[in-house]
Amino acid sequence: MSPSPRLEIFAVDGIGEVRPGDDLVGLLVDAKPKLKDGDVLVVTQKVVSKAEAQLVPIDPGDPQSKARIVDGESVRVLRRRGEMVISETRHGFVCANAGVDLSNVTAGWAALLPEDPDRSARRLRDGLRGRMSVDVAVIISDTFGRPWRRGLTDVAIGCAGIKPIVDLRGTADANGYELQVTEVCVVDELASAAEMVMGKATGLCAAVVRGVDPTWLGRGEVVTEVVRPAAEDLFR
Repeated sequence: MSPSPRLEIFAVDGIGEVRPGDDLVGLLVDAKPKLKDGDVLVVTQKVVSKAEAQLVPIDPGDPQSKARIVDGESVRVLRRRGEMVISETRHGFVCANAGVDLSNVTAGWAALLPEDPDRSARRLRDGLRGRMSVDVAVIISDTFGRPWRRGLTDVAIGCAGIKPIVDLRGTADANGYELQVTEVCVVDELASAAEMVMGKATGLCAAVVRGVDPTWLGRGEVVTEVVRPAAEDLFR
């Protein structure tokens, strides 16, 4: 893995509000993002969930309404503190409130995570290839907190056309020492980089990262390759 000497990152404007049942590929094509082969398109989870109708009604006047939805989306609850729940989703993600989100959603509704974010990424990639004749990788991003660190960052919850992990074990560092444990989650790094040009309240829901190392491109999935198996988890 050699560092890219230069990355270009730009937001895709003109997509507008996404509603259940919308053709997200069509909205992306209409936005004319000027994609090139080898680009990485990062799309936020929220618009994917909206297009896939992963929305459920919520009663704003009932404090337990969201709690019931979170419990329904959780396969395991790790911690509760007030209204905050840290739980594991059926995908294997450990995150706040099982990914149930009320931000940037019409009042009275909550957005759930896509049923299969990797499949969602593959559909977007295949659709763009068919309609734009361009070969790009796709990352579905979402905002997660991190244990023992303040602040939020975007990570990948699904991908297609890119290897999620670049394995540097067995290679040498700058001093000639063999790396023993270094695996770089490039899809998380790219998701976080793309968020810097999209922001949280701008209405921008997609960004293009150009100039990634072409050796990163290839088949891969977040759920099977990034989520740490229970046997490797020191905290379970």
